[in-house]
Amino acid sequence: MFPISDDNPRISTPYVTWSIIGACVLVFFWQVSLGASSGEIAIYEFGMIPARLFGTGTLDPELAAVPAWSTVFTSMFMHGGWLHLGFNMLFLWIFGDNVEDSMGHARYLIFYLVCGVAAALAQAFVSPGSTIPMVGASGAISGVLGAYLLLHPRATVRTVIFLGIFVTMMHLPAMIVLGLWFLMQLVSAAFSNSGEAGVAFWAHVGGFVAGMALVPLFKKRDVQLFQPPRYRAFQVERRRGP
Repeated sequence: MFPISDDNPRISTPYVTWSIIGACVLVFFWQVSLGASSGEIAIYEFGMIPARLFGTGTLDPELAAVPAWSTVFTSMFMHGGWLHLGFNMLFLWIFGDNVEDSMGHARYLIFYLVCGVAAALAQAFVSPGSTIPMVGASGAISGVLGAYLLLHPRATVRTVIFLGIFVTMMHLPAMIVLGLWFLMQLVSAAFSNSGEAGVAFWAHVGGFVAGMALVPLFKKRDVQLFQPPRYRAFQVERRRGP
């Protein structure tokens, strides 16, 4: 199951969402320009390493380009490959604009960064002795998904469904798409070895939970949770118009 778009129209221009996507793409191009060897070094320099963050491990002084605490932020803008970047940016493109609408630009940016920090800490607390760097925007984006689930649970999401060799597209409520996504992350996290290289599932879980917990605090006062699908209201108005 793979979402490709939603039918939830945005109200304002999502400047922050677009800026984050642009920043992540530019940083990834910089990583690629370094070459394979130097690019890997950059991941150790700017990725979040739990053991370094908690002071239980040290990093070669030549690789300590930034303070350990700041890597919870720098790691959000780095990615491990084209697919990693592409999937993350697609999810942010689909769901970020409506969440930004609900909060306003400044509060949305703070919300995004706080969710990213919560995601990084969730992964770090599960594997505090790990010396493997974590990079990627998926933790912060998971927070956006959690917020979207509470704001627009009945919004329609165009989703590609893979059934063996057969592929079809369905229009599903966000509560099903995002609910199943979170369940998959939770199950994968429970069965993963968090101290080894791979997908940081606990960061996804932590970011998602943080997003759900924080959205009531960051949304505008006149924005309600559990909103009905807005595109249907627009359709009704259009039919009733002249």
